[in-house]
Amino acid sequence: MTPQKAQLIRGIGTVGGAFLVLNGMIGAGIFALPSAVASRAGVLSPWLFVGAGLLIILVVLAFAELGSYFRDSGGPALYSTTAFGPVVGFGTSWIYYVSRIASISANSHAMALYLGSVWAWFDTPMGHSVVVIVVIGGLTLINVLGVKDGIRTLGMFTFFKVIPLLMLIVLGLQFVSVDLLFPDSLPTIEDPGGTMLLLFYAFIGFESILMTAGETQNPRRTIPNAMVKTVLFITTLYFLIVLVYVAVLPNDLDSGATLADVARKLVGPVGAIVIALTAVFSIGGNLACSVLSGSRLTLSMAEQHLLPQWFGTIHEKYSSPAHSIIFLGGISMAIALSGSFVKLAIASSLTRLIVYSVSIAALPIIKKRADPEVVATAFKLWGGYTIPVLALGLCIWMASYSSVESWKFVGLLLIVGLVLFGIEKLILKTTSEKA
Repeated sequence: MTPQKAQLIRGIGTVGGAFLVLNGMIGAGIFALPSAVASRAGVLSPWLFVGAGLLIILVVLAFAELGSYFRDSGGPALYSTTAFGPVVGFGTSWIYYVSRIASISANSHAMALYLGSVWAWFDTPMGHSVVVIVVIGGLTLINVLGVKDGIRTLGMFTFFKVIPLLMLIVLGLQFVSVDLLFPDSLPTIEDPGGTMLLLFYAFIGFESILMTAGETQNPRRTIPNAMVKTVLFITTLYFLIVLVYVAVLPNDLDSGATLADVARKLVGPVGAIVIALTAVFSIGGNLACSVLSGSRLTLSMAEQHLLPQWFGTIHEKYSSPAHSIIFLGGISMAIALSGSFVKLAIASSLTRLIVYSVSIAALPIIKKRADPEVVATAFKLWGGYTIPVLALGLCIWMASYSSVESWKFVGLLLIVGLVLFGIEKLILKTTSEKA
């Protein structure tokens, strides 16, 4: 271990890891996604979420085994570099990092939109700017103060997002009938691939816990356990939320209604306000997770000499990767205020699929190179490589439904990233020769 790694505090336990997975996955999407899926699949929608969850668990299990081989932070950046070398490692890390920046920038504006439904001023240009500065700036400061403060913040957001959703489910279950659960006739889904890609969006983000392995207690055991169990919990939560949505608004499945409309029908205008505020906390939790985990990506890249060592600096007092945190917060804020995040967000889902695919493909190489003692105690999957192969096939299949525009944009990002990588290596070589 380098001195910088030794300064990190392992302050994330199983509960904190579960917070990272939950907040990485549940953001703004679930408040509007039921409508988008119900308009395509009707009463079949709740079961589609279950199906998507069972499919995505294949990817989660593959990552659970990957995570059981490492104690350091970085997740996909670490896996791709270890297996395929610095060029592939940098390319994978770069497009993933850009997608995290886009997510932070877009979600800060989404938070302003939901706040605007409570107080109209927030949905003005000035209101959006204030939300971006206060939220991203505040989360950056909290994370600089240490990983434990970051996890406590996640815990607070988790409480205020999950409790109202559970209450909505309890109130709405009275509308659920056996006929709704098991309908006699099923609707025809005209675009199954596009619908699956839409569902996939609700499940991305589970890998956030892998980014912070260097600050997790007993990460080789904690991470697989927290990741798999939390994804199963979230799948169940999604199923119940969408079931209530379909049950409460059976005649409005094509209207674009949101969970706020469900709450309004159940408890009146107050319910809609509560759900709007729940969405704000949900997005806040997703943002907090992104700042905490995303900053560890550049920390890992610096440790692998893919970025300048400045990004790997650990704060002497707070034991946090302060430079990486401040850089992520600063560039996300700048992009959010400029509005250029819209173009970056286009390829977000495709970027995740590529990163997942590269990481899963790295598994057999990592397993072959690992110390026998590590292999003996690693998280073992049933059927050898059956699950990783199925997971890789799933990612490739879903990526095939991405738009041509998304592929072009990811290709452009890769070219830009490789140019930056070449410049960094040239500077490093020049500095080394002078020394």
